[in-house]
Amino acid sequence: MPPRELRYLPKAHLHVHLEGAMRPLTLAEMAETYGIAVPPIRGYGSFRAFVGQYKAACDVMRSPEDLRRLVREVVEDAALSGGVWVEPQYYPMNHVNRLGSASETTDLVLEAGHAAALEFGLGFGLMIAADRTADPAEAEELAQLAAERAGAGVVSFGLANDEHGYPPEPFEKAFAIINEAGLISAPHAGELAGPDSVRGAIESLDANRIAHGIRAVEDPELVRRLAAEGICLDLCPTSNVMLSVVPSMAEHPLPRLLAAGVRCSINGDDPLLFGPGLLEEYQLARDQLGLDDEQLAFVARCSVEDSGAPREVVEPAVALIDAWLA
Repeated sequence: MPPRELRYLPKAHLHVHLEGAMRPLTLAEMAETYGIAVPPIRGYGSFRAFVGQYKAACDVMRSPEDLRRLVREVVEDAALSGGVWVEPQYYPMNHVNRLGSASETTDLVLEAGHAAALEFGLGFGLMIAADRTADPAEAEELAQLAAERAGAGVVSFGLANDEHGYPPEPFEKAFAIINEAGLISAPHAGELAGPDSVRGAIESLDANRIAHGIRAVEDPELVRRLAAEGICLDLCPTSNVMLSVVPSMAEHPLPRLLAAGVRCSINGDDPLLFGPGLLEEYQLARDQLGLDDEQLAFVARCSVEDSGAPREVVEPAVALIDAWLA
């Protein structure tokens, strides 16, 4: 029997940074329009080098229409990968100097996302992200912004950037705001810092999902806790290799986490900068990590069930995943 076509496996894209998912051609066209040198992309080896390129990608967007184009293309790319739901992560402060206030650009992203989702036939929800290297007061302001739009398309709240020296605990108040509003808590943890980062995200931020979280494997008791509490890790294998979080794809802990009963989703993180998109990451998980179709269906099911998607998206998607496997 030939392998099942992964494009037809319904899945959600939960860990994808909006600007980092820009198409390379879009980057080139926007840079040319504004007379900006196209920054070199890919081949990093360190988080610091990656951050510099991410900021360069943000810099080429100079008009609201550029942001609308980006959102539409990110939604379309998710649909082309077999996505039934896409939940891009957006840090409004990247654009407040050029495109409007945090609330204005968030509303623009929501409007564009809903329109694109209707056009391409999938669901769209937005994750507002805070920057852990900024003052926690800024995170609280962004949490309030997210909470105010909890019924308008914002479904989750994240915490990104370098974990070293920036633990989750100072952001407890911000996450209390979004938890009160019923949003999903999905901070980055356990990527550049170890198990204590993951544990802090669970205990201080009431995390429902963890962006990355792979270094939990260094603490067997923490792995058991993740499995017991059903906390989903939103994993990005290629990103982990390119930023030297793991030495090679063959050594990525995704298979070990699944074997331990941990819920996991597979994601692209920043396809512009790392290469593979959502579908390609699933293919890599099959070809290089050895995941069989039952494991891939489980990962896809986790991605849908642990997303911010409404029941009318989740239930038919899960049924289609079961049908794909059957």
